[in-house]
Parts: sequence; C-alpha cells; structure tokens
Amino acid sequence: MEDINWIFQLLGRFHPLLVHFPVGLLVVAFVFELFTIGGKRQGLRDGIYWMLIVGAATAIIAALMGWLLSTYDDYTGDLVSYHQYTGMATAFFAVVTLLLLRNVVNKKLHDYRIYRFGLFLTVLFLTIAGHLGASLTHGEDYLTSVLPGNNNTYDNSKSLALLTELKKTDSLSLVQKDKLNLEVRAIFAHNCYQCHSDNKQKGELMLDSKEGVFKGGESGPVIVAGKPVESELFKRITLSPNDDNVMPKKGKVLKENEIALIKLWILNGAHWSDQALKVFPEAELALVKPDLPNAQNQTHPVDKLVDSYFRKNDIDWPEVVNDRTFIRRSYMDIIGLLPEPADVKEFMEDSNPNKRNALIDRLLGDTHNYTQNWLSFWNDLLRNDYSGTGFITGGRKQITEWLYTSLEENKRYDLMVKQLVNPTEVSEGFIKGIEWRGVVNSSQRTEMQAAQNIGQSLLGVNVKCASCHNSFVSNLTLEQSYGFASIFADSVLELNRCDKPIGKMAKVNFLYPELGDVEAESLKERLLKLSEVIVKPENGRLYRTITNRFWERLMGRGIVEPLDEMDNEPWDSDLLDWLASDFVDSGYDLKHLIKQIMSSKVYQLPTANYKNMEEIKSDYVFKGPLLKRMSAEQFSDAVSQLIKPVYAAVAYNPKGSELPSSRVWHREMKFDRDVLPEPGKRYFRKTFPLPDKSVKNAIVLISVDHSYTLYINEKKISQGTDWTKVDKLNVQEVLTNGTNTIAIEGVNEGKIANPAGILFSMKINFSDGSEIMLNSDNSWKSTADRPNEGWTSTGYDDSKWEEVRNFGTSNWGKLIAFTFKDHDGEFARASLVEQHPFMKALGRPSRENVTTSRDEQATLLQALELTNGEFFNNVLEEGADIWLKKYGSDTEKIIRQLYQKSLGREPTDQEKKIMITALGNQPKKEGLQDLFWSTLISPEFQFIN
Repeated sequence: MEDINWIFQLLGRFHPLLVHFPVGLLVVAFVFELFTIGGKRQGLRDGIYWMLIVGAATAIIAALMGWLLSTYDDYTGDLVSYHQYTGMATAFFAVVTLLLLRNVVNKKLHDYRIYRFGLFLTVLFLTIAGHLGASLTHGEDYLTSVLPGNNNTYDNSKSLALLTELKKTDSLSLVQKDKLNLEVRAIFAHNCYQCHSDNKQKGELMLDSKEGVFKGGESGPVIVAGKPVESELFKRITLSPNDDNVMPKKGKVLKENEIALIKLWILNGAHWSDQALKVFPEAELALVKPDLPNAQNQTHPVDKLVDSYFRKNDIDWPEVVNDRTFIRRSYMDIIGLLPEPADVKEFMEDSNPNKRNALIDRLLGDTHNYTQNWLSFWNDLLRNDYSGTGFITGGRKQITEWLYTSLEENKRYDLMVKQLVNPTEVSEGFIKGIEWRGVVNSSQRTEMQAAQNIGQSLLGVNVKCASCHNSFVSNLTLEQSYGFASIFADSVLELNRCDKPIGKMAKVNFLYPELGDVEAESLKERLLKLSEVIVKPENGRLYRTITNRFWERLMGRGIVEPLDEMDNEPWDSDLLDWLASDFVDSGYDLKHLIKQIMSSKVYQLPTANYKNMEEIKSDYVFKGPLLKRMSAEQFSDAVSQLIKPVYAAVAYNPKGSELPSSRVWHREMKFDRDVLPEPGKRYFRKTFPLPDKSVKNAIVLISVDHSYTLYINEKKISQGTDWTKVDKLNVQEVLTNGTNTIAIEGVNEGKIANPAGILFSMKINFSDGSEIMLNSDNSWKSTADRPNEGWTSTGYDDSKWEEVRNFGTSNWGKLIAFTFKDHDGEFARASLVEQHPFMKALGRPSRENVTTSRDEQATLLQALELTNGEFFNNVLEEGADIWLKKYGSDTEKIIRQLYQKSLGREPTDQEKKIMITALGNQPKKEGLQDLFWSTLISPEFQFIN
C-alpha cells in the first residue's frame, strides 16, 4: 500500500490549483445573483446556474484533494482542521444551493429567498475557508500585520548586535546563554512558526516550545546539542535558496547573522532559557517620571514636555483658542452641558488672567453634573448598563449605585480599582460578567470574562485573544490568560485551546507576577491579594492606561493608540509617564488628572487639521486636539437644554426614590399565571378617610400608560394621553371630611397584550402641619368589566372588584417630573437613561462588552435618525410649541435666543436675514421646527471645537 501513497500525495498537492475554481465561480455567481434581485436581469439566470454546477463540482473535488493533502502530506494542527471543515462546509452548501436553485427553476419552490440564503452561506464559508487557507500559507498574521499599530516586524539589528557581543567572549555566562536562546527563539517566531507551531505542525515539527524543538519532527530530532553540523535544523537553514529542502521556504531565507546565532546556540549546548519569549514589543511595567525639560515661555509641566516634542518635530506653537471656544469646550468636557448665554457673557467680560483655571475648578466642583457627564465614560469602560442581556435571567449585575457614588465623592482611583477587583455586593457586577444562557465556549465562562474585563478596561491588554490560543498580537499566552482567570474561579481550570481541552491544568497567576504573588486557598483570599497587587505604584500599566484614556477623552486621540493596546509605542513616552506619575503622586485623584491636562496650553490649542485618517491612526504627529463630535448622551442633553427634555424617565435616580408609588394595573391571569394586560379599558378605585380638620392644600401627581380619566368624589378632574408627562393637579376643593374616593378609567392601547400601569400619588397638607400621602399600591381595586352608573362615587359597592397587580417601574423607569418638589427645569440626563433607540442610533454601545472608545465617524443610520426619525421630529415639534408659547411672535428674539443658547454667539447679519425670511413675522410651528433642525445638525453645534 505504501508504494501507491505517492499517488494520493501527488493528487493532494493539486489542491492549491483546484481550489481557485470554486472560489472564482461561486463568488461571481453570488455577485450576479445580487444583480437579479427585484426581478431584474433574468438573462443572467442560465449563467448563474452553470457557474453553480461547475463551482459545486470543483468545490467537492478541491475538498477531496485537500483531505488527501492533509492525510498523506505533512499538514496537521488546529488551523489545518478548521480550514478543512470550512472547505467541506463550502462544498456541502454549494451542492444544497444548486439543488435549491434547480427546484426554483422547476417551480417546486415559489421564490428565490431560501436559495439566495443558501448561496450567501456558501460564499460565507468559502470566505472563511479562504482566509484560513491564506493563514496556513502566509502566516496567521498575514492580514493583521499590515494594520496600523501592528508593525511587529522583527528587528534584525538586535541579532547582529548580540552576535557581535558574544563573539568577544570565549565562554558564555548563563545570562548570555539566556539572551542567545531568547534571540534564537525570536528568529524562530518570525520565520518558522507559520509552518511549525502548535496550530500548524508541518512535518510534525513544532518550534514554539522547548518540548517541540527537542522532540523533532517525523524524521527525528532536529537539534544535536553541541553539534550544529549534525543538526538537521542547521543543515536546512544553510542550504541554497534554490534547494527544495531549504528552510524557511518561499524566499524567506535567514540572514547570515541569524544563521550564525543559531549555530552559536547549538554549539553552546542549545541552552533553553526559562524566561518567556517576548516576540512583540512590550512596554516597561514600572513608571519612570522624567525630568521636565527647560522650555522658554512655558510654565505648565505638560507644555514643557510638548514644547520639547514640538521642537523635535519642527512645529510652531499656535495661538490658543478664544474665550468663547474655551468655555464651550470646558463645559462639554467636564459637565457635558452647553454653557448658558449669561455664563458665556460673564466669562468673556472677566479680566482675571487666571479665569480659565478658575472655570475648570468651578466645573469640577459641580459634582452633580460632573458625575452625570463622566458616568457615560465609566459605564462604557466597566461594561455597566441598566438593562440588556443577562438582566432578565439575573445572570448579570449592574454597579450603578457604587459607580455613581464613587464619582460623586471623587474616590481615589486605586481604591476604585481595589473595590472592583475585590468587590462588595454593590460592585461585583464588573468581574461577575454575564452568565449566558445555554452552552457557551470556554473563553466566555465568567472567570475568563473577569480576566478579559480587567485586562482590557484597567490594564490595556487584550486577554480575549489569548483566552482561546496564544495571542497573535501580543506576548500573552493561553497559559497566562488561564492563570489570570483562575484567580476568579472556585475550582482548578483546565486549559482549552480553541474550545478543546488539552489536558493541562491552569496555575493561578497574575499577568505581571513580578508585582507579587496572588495564589491562595480560597477565592476570597485571591481577590484580596490581587486587589493589593494590581494597584501598586510599580504597576505603571494601570496608571498609564487610565491616563491615556483621559487624554483621549479630552484631546480626541490617545498618546497610545489603540487605547487597549498599551504595548504600542506612544507618540511621546515622556509625556505619558510624567502624567501617569503625577497622577500617582496626587493620590490617584481623577479630577487632578483632568485639571492637569485641561489647564495646559496644549489643551487650549485650536483643533488640528489632518489630511486623512491615516495621519491620525498610524503616521500621527501631535499638533493639537482633534475635533470631537458630541456623544449620544451629550447631544441628547444639549437638545434637552435647548428645545425640550428629550427623555422623561431615568433608570437610576441618584436622589433616591422620593415617593413609594408603583405602577398598578388590573390583574389578568391565564392558566393560573399572571400575564401582560390585554388592550382595552380597565377601572380602578381607592377609598380613603379624611379627618375632620382643615385642608391647607392637596396635590395629585398622575401618569398613566396609555391614557386615563381621573375622578375624585364623582367629579371629573383631568384626562391624559401621554404617560411621559406627569399631570400635577390641585384637588383641595373636591375633598371632603370623611370618606373620599379616587376613581380612574384607564385605557391600555395596542393590538396585543402589553405593559400598562397607573402611577399615582396624592399629598394632603393640613393647616395644623400634619399630612397624608396616598400612593398607587396593592390597596387599590380594579375590574375589567364596565361598572354600573355611580362607580366613581363613595357609596359604590366595589366588594367584587379585585386587588390590583403591582408592576413596579421597570418598564417605565423613574419619571423625573414625578415629584412634589420644584425641580427648576431639571431634566433626565441621558447618562442615567436606559438604552434608547435614539441614543443607540447616535452611537451609544450596548455594553454587553467593554467599550473603550466610540466611533467618531457619522453613520448612515445617524443621518437617517436625525433627518427622518419620528422620535427626534416629535421632540422638535413639541419644542416648537413650547418656544412659541414662551416667545410669541417675536421672530428676532427667537433667533437670538436660539443662537446664544446653542452656539454661544449672536447670529451674523446674513444668518439673521435668512432666518427672519424663513420664519416670517408670524412664526409657525413648522417653520420653527425646521429652524431647530437646521441648527442642531450643523457642524458648529454637533462638534466640540
């Protein structure tokens, strides 16, 4: 049988040739099919049919040849298996798609949708198989290596320098042997791993581990310690580039100094260092606070450091922005609100030379608004949300109360981190992760999520990649990520590579073991140890990362990019380390860090212009802050300030729940279970006694989803059709001593069962200073049947009515206006609002995963939402009514107020002329709505200049 194996091996090697036929044919068939959508170009149908026939046939043959190649040639490993499986799936779906098309053509299927879906799946698997095949041929980083920030080209000058150093000594010390081995392993990593690693074991040879190197391949050992000439590996790398057996192949022969180093390594016993190989660049762990350079005319530390940078890059200092720009920029960055016209005027007229620093201090001192603005940043970073995946099943917890309080108190950052890593009940949601329903892969178990969340959010390191296999973008290994995840586990974890157990158990360890030991018997002890180790001042990783994130938040781009790849080279390492060190010296004061950046001349520079995104991403030279778009929350809040409150309710009320009222509705049951209310009218009653004393005042708050009619003691008090608007009513005149009755006719709209609820509160103050509070709760009664006449009266017999069902407030949130206190124009800040379709369209993430930066580029969805979105248009329409009631027909006043409030300036003569022409002398709602819209979508409004 062995005599004919060469035939199968030969056939297998036709796989790379044959595989291009189905690739071309199936992709072209898919493109042609797109042209036929909508019944167009049906003449292409015959061509598509024949392309599918040939494409499916060649896909089957290519898959068969691929199987022969992996079976009878030297291809093994996970990457080979995945490529093989997706190739077979491509062939399978190609055949299925062909059969579906045949049935459509023969009228056995009525339309093309199922067939088109099959064709889509075929091309999808084809794409994946093609990518995996390219990874096998060219290396797993074939695509990613050219991306900005992934310039991990091997520096050959290091090996040349090491060779020169080692040639000067007769015998190598242990330290020199370690250095030699690590350099040889780096040569292997950059030249050999793509064919000889755990993922692709060509010739059964693995060069990415000590065991693999000294075990050798299918032809036996490749290293003979002390004898390079007898070592198969050395023989192969010294062959002629034209020799079929030369390694590495594909024209990537080693350089002379690399070959000399490998020879020297083998000659000196092929020593293997216990140190981990650092293939990729890695930032120093410890912070080094540099001395500030001497700089003429610069007094601020940040300015001194940037002055040195500017001189190196031949950049002149621009003039700082004017006061109007600075106040708007500062307001938006610190409290996330537009400055009021009076504040702008006062600031511009202030002659105090230190007024900008004073403004920063005042805004940072506005704890309420500072917290509500920066809450969005921290919610993104710590994956905290008010609803979404995991909350329904209880498999996820939010940390809102802990986070809000921490920001409000300006809690030390090291203490925040300790409380996140070693949490109490209020802060455990961060490392708890999401307990997904059903079976999940090993990289998504909650312990691994904890490691991933801490790695990404706090340390700027990608643990996700290394939780499935050794990282392709950093030095982090699968073993390290499992060691980190084991800190959060109740039991020993078994390593899984690409979701397959490998029979090796993880050993508890932190990513940076030099900071301290975290191993302990119990989970509680391990978390305590980790919380102490991670916040050490020596852990520069932690403090550089938060410093870089704050710089990016305020300046538009990080000192290191991407923000989650902190091993990348900063554009100014001295600036980053000085700021991070100063942050540590300040006592980990987050507000100090903000002020240190904002009080610099650098922050006050005009926004820099770059020709294209490439200059910002990879070839970046700092010239000043970048132009920033308002976030979804900032835009919503600005509209609330300017036009009308955008949102009525918050998911979290930092002031607490003033009133104990809950939404109640008629209890509806099916099969002995509570169900959602059906559409239709329901009737509600509450009877209460009133003592015989003088009533000073009586106020009712009411909100009903969807609509209501309120009666008190048979008298009709009010009606409402919008649950987001709280009706505040004075009912003193209708109350009587003795028994009183509240009666409500509620309507639940819609065509199917849906949440409905009455939210009610009455506060009765007596002349003697006492008070009574009545709230919607389980003491109310209801019926679904239309009652007889007199049901709103006190004497009506409601004994057969049922107790209402309490729905809480989860479906509606906490109405900001549902309070007896005057809230002085306060509106629901968007950071406190549950995810809303409008904010989602504007870029607020779902927060199922950590989000450390949002896309600054406008999208088509955002454009459509701001142009034709019903929700946004309703806000503008209602706002126009409010403005017309406030300003009447004074067109010029409307225009001046709009410009002052939205842009912080007076309109120009030309702008005023255009707006007066558009509004006319008698402004109408539609014209004012258009004026609002044109202002809100303008770049001057949407961008923080």
